[in-house]
Amino acid sequence: MANNTLVLSSMRRASLIKELNAFISITRLQDVPPSSSKDRLNGFTVAVKDNFCTSDFKTTCASQMLSDYNPGYDASIVEKLKNEGAILFGKTNLDEFAMGSGTVDSLHGPTKNIWGSPLHYTVGGKERTSKPSWRIAGGSSGGSAVAVASGTCRIGIGSDTGGSTRNPASYCGVVGFKPTYSSVSRHGLIPLVNSMDVPGIITRTVDDAALTYNVISGQDPKDSTTVEVSPVKLDDSFNLNKIKVGIPREYHCEGLSPEVLEAWKSIARILQEAGAKVSQMSMPHTSSSIACYSVLNQCEVASNMARYDGLRYGHRSSRCKSTHDLYASSRSEGLGIVVRGRILAGNFFLLQRNYSKYFEKAMKVRRLICDDFKRAWDEFDVLLTPTTLSDAPELKQFGRLDNREQCVMNDYCTQPANMSGCPAISIPVALSKNELPLSLQLMSNNYDEETLLSVARIIEKYVSFPHLELMD
Repeated sequence: MANNTLVLSSMRRASLIKELNAFISITRLQDVPPSSSKDRLNGFTVAVKDNFCTSDFKTTCASQMLSDYNPGYDASIVEKLKNEGAILFGKTNLDEFAMGSGTVDSLHGPTKNIWGSPLHYTVGGKERTSKPSWRIAGGSSGGSAVAVASGTCRIGIGSDTGGSTRNPASYCGVVGFKPTYSSVSRHGLIPLVNSMDVPGIITRTVDDAALTYNVISGQDPKDSTTVEVSPVKLDDSFNLNKIKVGIPREYHCEGLSPEVLEAWKSIARILQEAGAKVSQMSMPHTSSSIACYSVLNQCEVASNMARYDGLRYGHRSSRCKSTHDLYASSRSEGLGIVVRGRILAGNFFLLQRNYSKYFEKAMKVRRLICDDFKRAWDEFDVLLTPTTLSDAPELKQFGRLDNREQCVMNDYCTQPANMSGCPAISIPVALSKNELPLSLQLMSNNYDEETLLSVARIIEKYVSFPHLELMD
């Protein structure tokens, strides 16, 4: 199919889901490149989170601070996608500077989940019976997840610092994959937390996630943290007979819904019956992970956001009589309350009198969490956990929580993988009584994406999750 035809189809779908507010900007038909059957991603439409730099679109980070920012270049992974024939269809909504877990704190307004919405769709060819209600899409890569879940795009690109790819994938019933830290270039990704940020992949299938990973992964001279990695090969002959699956007790946490718990038990049984050795194990420092992550996140945010002062980068206020006024007014006008709050907290933790009490202690706890994972990989090939604690919360209910409460609820199961740097994937496995997706997470040792994706592919095959189909 010609690229123009594919883009027209995506444009039609984008118009149908306009009320969901997934896209910040969309390509023009005259800018669509010609197709080439030699390219690995020929004809794949891609939705890119609006914190990745792009030469064809503004990159706003959903913030007034960067509302007019034109980078003039493509992030390394965007360049790689284009070079393999992918069509950059549009830039997607996010929490401002990716600081959130619901895609509700954006300059452009919240993104809504297509699942549960009043839009006309079927699931597995069947009409839904539940009453429509607006649900969160998850975040902070909610726009990319909705773009894929609605069938508007084949691939969604997000960033993942504490679960920002896996979380919305879980709520939107699609695959969300965070590769190993350093296996994919961060060049052109506007940083949140440099030591944890990883470009993430959102697709409908594990096969598409693997294909995309093989395109975007590998060493990049523009990102000194990257290393060369082997391509993932998914083989139909792969079996679970030698695979050891760990079930961490600590992920059976407060707030875990009975439906997610039952799905977790069910998939563990399926893996065991398919030949895997499944057993419970312990990750003792998991409960400290959220507090540790919060401190480290805010410290790096304070450092990274210092550049946005109206002089070097970003929105410049016209209401200033001095340099001090310029800084203060530009930042108060250009940055939302969540971002300003994290900057203040981070600067507090980094004060000389507080540095050892907060930042250094958090770094030590992070090391203990990493050691938990290292010990796990001595015994297990993969860990199986929930991704999110429930199906997608209602938008109004979620909005009553402050940003920290939202992240504590949504990031508990996902952010430990960012602390350790290991790869992780979220896979939809069942529907809740509300006819919404329930998902589970797999994690594996660093750079063992092949095992991770192979096991995920087997789960995908067994559950045959009924994907949503948008109707005209």
